[in-house]
Amino acid sequence: MGVSGSGKTTFGATLGRRLRVPFADADDFHGPANIAKMSAGIPLDDTDRLPWLRAIGAWLADHTGRGGVVGCSALKRAYRDLLRECAPGVGFVHLHGQRDVVRRRVASRPGHFMPASLVDSQYRTLEPLEPDERGVVLDLDASPDDLADTYLAMTHSTIGIPEAGQ
Repeated sequence: MGVSGSGKTTFGATLGRRLRVPFADADDFHGPANIAKMSAGIPLDDTDRLPWLRAIGAWLADHTGRGGVVGCSALKRAYRDLLRECAPGVGFVHLHGQRDVVRRRVASRPGHFMPASLVDSQYRTLEPLEPDERGVVLDLDASPDDLADTYLAMTHSTIGIPEAGQ
């Protein structure tokens, strides 16, 4: 989870390969209306996100027991709660870091529908993991391999995804 440009896709694909489970990019679950709205520099609202989150939740539920990794913003607690309703065992890795780094990353992505102008709205929307949520916060400045190493070391030592803040 994290704002656009935090590295969710790159890290998620890396983690999926390392765990030998499928990876899905949540961007692929957006409908044409959502993509058009974001391409125009208009932030999505909760109504826009609901069908998208349900589709991601269905993918997670379909991969329960077999494993899977999804790169998804999941910026609000309510969004994560919806994903947990679909797949109760889901845990989150929050890729967090400096806004300027994220803004540069988003501005340098050729052909992506998410403009750098929406980075600030993503940070305004972001609700960090709460102590009762299963998940970890990692520094988005680390390389995807280092992030995967850190995550796997944390989950291996605790047998599962730790509570937020651990």
